[in-house]
Amino acid sequence: MELYPAIDLRGGRCVRLLQGQFDAETVYSDDPVQTALRWQSEGARWLHIVDLDGARAGQPQQLHILDDIVSAVRIPVQFGGGIRAEHHLQKAFEAGAMRVVLGSVLITDPEFAERVFKEWGERVALGVDVREGKVAIRGWQEQTGVDALELIQRMAKLGARRVIVTDISRDGTLQGPNLQLLKQLVQEAGIPIIASGGVSSLDDLLALKETGVEGVIIGKALYTGSISLRDALERVG
Repeated sequence: MELYPAIDLRGGRCVRLLQGQFDAETVYSDDPVQTALRWQSEGARWLHIVDLDGARAGQPQQLHILDDIVSAVRIPVQFGGGIRAEHHLQKAFEAGAMRVVLGSVLITDPEFAERVFKEWGERVALGVDVREGKVAIRGWQEQTGVDALELIQRMAKLGARRVIVTDISRDGTLQGPNLQLLKQLVQEAGIPIIASGGVSSLDDLLALKETGVEGVIIGKALYTGSISLRDALERVG
């Protein structure tokens, strides 16, 4: 099971939001590059970077920081936030992203989704943000009423290779992941699942491994010290 330390960018700083609320922000570092180097030094094999400003604006805002991080580290970077057009995707790859996460645009434009999956394959991941089993889009600001499993199965038929599932109600809470939802998705989605949201302890990671998810994105628990990345990699990585 792959572990992805999360670096959420807002205004050039590393922050964490509570349940996706922009007015519930905690700043953990003013230096994203040093943060990336820290996770690499502790054994990370991937980084997960989110441009929160981009997610809100509908286009990437911090590709220069992505570029700086990629230049500084030796491990691949997964990047998302505001990627809603083909030229956004191209710019993220040019800035050095190994894999780019797309959410809103894939959900609202199936033809674009099919084209992107066909052209980029493994380098594109579907991002599905879930609140009470339904999908939210546009930086979590808009609820769709679309069932998460139904959407993932539809995208898998269009060519999606993997999906990152974020449970908004758990994100930034340290209250544990939504194991029931993730078990169902692993069993029925038809493509690999990367879980995000709520991880607070090694026990959570062990429980997630039991569900069969391919990977886990860890955010707040690393920044508060609830989880040591080295220990986590030894136990479940």
